[in-house]
Amino acid sequence: MNGTPTVVKDVMTRRVLALRIGAAFKDIVKAMHGWPASALPVLDDAGVVVGVVSEADLLPKEEYGDGDIGRYGQVSHLAEVRKADAVTAGELMTAPAVTVTPEASLAHAARIMARNRVKRLPVVGRDGTLKGIVSRSDLLKVFLRDDKDIAEEVRREVVVRLFGTHPRAIRVEVHDGVVTLAGRVHTTALIPLAARLARSVAGVVDVHCELAGPPRHPDLDPDLPDADRAHGLSRSRRHQT
Repeated sequence: MNGTPTVVKDVMTRRVLALRIGAAFKDIVKAMHGWPASALPVLDDAGVVVGVVSEADLLPKEEYGDGDIGRYGQVSHLAEVRKADAVTAGELMTAPAVTVTPEASLAHAARIMARNRVKRLPVVGRDGTLKGIVSRSDLLKVFLRDDKDIAEEVRREVVVRLFGTHPRAIRVEVHDGVVTLAGRVHTTALIPLAARLARSVAGVVDVHCELAGPPRHPDLDPDLPDADRAHGLSRSRRHQT
């Protein structure tokens, strides 16, 4: 981590088993069983990711293996029926592949996974070649980060940047990834931004923001009279009446 933004390349698995388009059905099953992996990227002759074969792509072979497809299967599951006859990775794969770049943020990768309902993503370079694989469990590694490291980054990247080089009045505490910001600041408008930036620090689970503005000085603020002055004013008005 080292205080730098955590991106996909920081957590991805670089040693990846991939398939060629012509890989045979039984070889694909053996590869998944031996790796183990529930989905494998498919590469063309140039090493570009062109699709992904998952266990779900292989199952129609078993589901429709007896030849009794029926009208419902023909109409509602036509893609699965076609895959029941497929024998190579190129015929079985889901294409185009849903991928992510090495420089993408972990939040972006998580959104892609959720949107496409997949458990892992091939990581590709600008030329489309395979660089690695990132899984759901990889994205969660960031939450193993030490509380001390998180606190140091919050102080450096949030507190110091927003409130000055020596913000001694602001306390930063981190426990189990939960950040607490407490103290007084001169500019209350920056408080929501401080909470938002702290939440974006890698490994942060939640943020409790207890920051407050500077103490009020009634003598300097005619719109906020202090209690004694307000009380005395009220008494004098009663005497006049």
